[in-house]
Amino acid sequence: MTTSGGGEDDHMTEVNETRRTVLVVEDDPGVRSTLDQLLRFEGYRVLLASDGLEALAVLERESPDLAVVDVVMPGLDGLALCRMLRRRGDRLPVLVLTARHQIGDRVAGLDAGADDYLSKPFATEELFARIRALLRRTADPRDVADTGVLAVADLTLDPGSRRAHRGSRMLDLTKTEFDVLELLLHHQGAVLTRTRIYERIWGYDFDTTSRSLDVYVGYLRRKTEQDGAPRLIHTVRNVGYTVRAE
Repeated sequence: MTTSGGGEDDHMTEVNETRRTVLVVEDDPGVRSTLDQLLRFEGYRVLLASDGLEALAVLERESPDLAVVDVVMPGLDGLALCRMLRRRGDRLPVLVLTARHQIGDRVAGLDAGADDYLSKPFATEELFARIRALLRRTADPRDVADTGVLAVADLTLDPGSRRAHRGSRMLDLTKTEFDVLELLLHHQGAVLTRTRIYERIWGYDFDTTSRSLDVYVGYLRRKTEQDGAPRLIHTVRNVGYTVRAE
């Protein structure tokens, strides 16, 4: 990882002032120690695990606000850990760290249930920005005016219980999938630009060449259109996405 110039005070926000807890899962002792020191200096409470199995043991007794997880680890690797957490219904926000730069590897991380990824080597500033973004998504309300059930056609979403249904079938959504669908449903019929969705869901100036949004829309379509159900999430070419019944 690399560091960049600028005063450390620029990063101190209302998010880490409340002593949010970050679980670091990294098998390399040097990297683990560096992340521990950086995060503590930034104001976070830090929990450490050397692999996925140790992380599961930590999660039995602790409730961190976010996990930073390396992909390649002995025993239970980062992607297997993500899949295990999601299968048991754990919505802990996960930022995966990967030395792989191929799009397919990044998509694999998202597909496993990670909320975001960061390629090594990375700038410390970017790591902090992505952590803050994920924590904001769980700490602050977005532009949702109420907690009533949102619906279009036979698709319903309850922000309070964080459950979504297509007809009588409950949708098994990851945290990010739920957040994207909630945002689109709240603005039902309106076209949300890709930039606006990235700002509201990822919370920072996301790389405009990233395929993350397209990947999640693909997941949502697959789940909402199961058994031949009509499409409700539509692409508006060169603009963004909208939810509407046609």
